[in-house]
Amino acid sequence: MNVANKRLPLIVIAGPTASAKSALALALSRLLPVTIVNADASQVYRDLPVLSAAPGEDERKQAPHRLYGYLDGAESCSAARWAEDAKAAIAKARNAYRLPVLVGGTGLYLRTLIDGIAPVPEIDPDVRAAVRAMPVREAYAALSQEDAQAAAKLSPADTTRVARALEVVRSTGKPIAAWQAERVGGIGEGVHVVPAILLPPRDWLNARCDARFAAMLAGGAAKEVEALLARRLNPVLPVMRAIGVREIAATLAGDLSRDAALAAGQLATRQYAKRQYTWFRNQPPTDWRRHQAQLDADSINELAIILRDEALTG
Repeated sequence: MNVANKRLPLIVIAGPTASAKSALALALSRLLPVTIVNADASQVYRDLPVLSAAPGEDERKQAPHRLYGYLDGAESCSAARWAEDAKAAIAKARNAYRLPVLVGGTGLYLRTLIDGIAPVPEIDPDVRAAVRAMPVREAYAALSQEDAQAAAKLSPADTTRVARALEVVRSTGKPIAAWQAERVGGIGEGVHVVPAILLPPRDWLNARCDARFAAMLAGGAAKEVEALLARRLNPVLPVMRAIGVREIAATLAGDLSRDAALAAGQLATRQYAKRQYTWFRNQPPTDWRRHQAQLDADSINELAIILRDEALTG
């Protein structure tokens, strides 16, 4: 991500799930008039507030929260869609003389907002339908012939990315890398990003992941999943693939005990946090501040003060 050095301040609090991002944002809200803008792909959907660990009513009373639970689970929110909505939320915050604070763990969302998105034209519907109907092995074999560079970077089992790369080269005649070399629509040149990338010790983070999923299961997550399943949505929708949905659904169907679902959900959460950890350790600019210590109430307040001062002084 390429960001300018001196522009309108935009605080970005990012990192893996359960790393205390929301607590830090709320600490900032006690120091400054802020608007907290969600940058987590699961929390955009209103169907799973408990299972996605969305801010509760008490937290929302402390500061305006935007882009939390604002979409129905029947929709599929792309990074481009979220980025446009985030731009609007940031503009509204500034118009209200509030400092926007992006909070979340979806790196693709943040990258798209700041750097922009590749200007890939609309994919021919017939091409898309044909590609999406192909088994992933067949699609990967085709991609290896038509865009070997893209195929070399992807897992042969990565259904979504393999299909995307294949439909792009077939519809546009250009490999996806050629489109990705150009980015449009990013706000990076117009903002001064004040970053806090939270990368706490793994054992501390894993313990918090386990405790969080157990609290979700005890706090109504099963009822959320039951209501979601009753809607009979397309299983490929993002909300249906949220962490914990599959495990809880198996319990509701009688295929998995509650204890087994708890263990499976905790494992899935830890694995997801590991992937996020790796992304945020390696992908953001090297000069973005990484915080590798675990956060308690005192250190959260100290970090909030640092972010406040940097945002105000630039």
